[in-house]
Amino acid sequence: MFGFGQDIGIDLGTATVIAYVKGKGIVLREPSVVAVNNTTGEVLAIGQEARRMLGRTPGNIVATRPLREGVISDYTVTEKMLKHFINKVCGRFVFAPRIMICIPSQVTEVEKKAVIDAASQAGARKVYLIEEPIAAAIGAGIDISKACGNMIVDIGGGTTDIAVISLGGSVVSTSLKVAGDKFDEYIVKYIKKKHNIMIGERTAEELKVNIGCVYPKIQDIEMDIRGRDLITGLPKTITVYSSEMMEALEEPANMIVDAVHSVLERTPPELASDISDKGIYMTGGGCLVDGLDKLLSDKTGINVMIADDAISCVALGTGKALDNLDSLDGKRKI
Repeated sequence: MFGFGQDIGIDLGTATVIAYVKGKGIVLREPSVVAVNNTTGEVLAIGQEARRMLGRTPGNIVATRPLREGVISDYTVTEKMLKHFINKVCGRFVFAPRIMICIPSQVTEVEKKAVIDAASQAGARKVYLIEEPIAAAIGAGIDISKACGNMIVDIGGGTTDIAVISLGGSVVSTSLKVAGDKFDEYIVKYIKKKHNIMIGERTAEELKVNIGCVYPKIQDIEMDIRGRDLITGLPKTITVYSSEMMEALEEPANMIVDAVHSVLERTPPELASDISDKGIYMTGGGCLVDGLDKLLSDKTGINVMIADDAISCVALGTGKALDNLDSLDGKRKI
């Protein structure tokens, strides 16, 4: 049984939910997928178990992601999912925890309220929000309280958040709905167009993780995948090469590069010179696509570094921000 004042940091991601408990570190990492029975409205599985059902369910069962592009698209399901994860983290005998949740930098007041309401309904005593790039910067070990510019590019599942941070706040930021999920979509489209084969989201993700790249590789690597032949309608196995992945991912990768470019253009000159000295930090699972750091470095002429444990950066930062909750109390609550 935990004592009063249990504090939890949650990275409520489009693809993954990561929870951090004060004093314990990261205690939960589960896909943000929920399987619901359409007829009864009953939740059948949440997280890892539900992810296995994606694209493989009978008509009355739907495995969905209640968050799309960084915001809540299905309020009721998100609330149930949050409740499940909070119970999993806290056990049942617990006083309501204080929870800090990460949100993309450009969300609207309505979307913020939806997150706060969902967490409160799921059992939080108090809900705080923190912007993703700021949490990512803290998690990457950057001291954001100083008066010098740091640039963070956080590529998650649903959104890419880009921000220039100084004195603990973001000076210039943008959030675009091109990230890991979009990469998968472009892979599905490409395979359909080039090979006349339909593949699912999970196969696209496997391709992205194993052979995906956005910068020329020295050696072309290959992977066999299975899909449905659109001409015969039968299952078919084909070999896909990393050079093809580069073609497939060229457009979304360039959208991210252009967004970084536009943030740099709007950055005050003093901060811009700090960034060119210190480089750009990349966090989030999406930044692990092979060559993305090289591509960005090539196009901007600035050194690009991928943070250690890039996937957990946001959750770690949220967790570290929890330590300052008492000073935030009253300030950050919306």
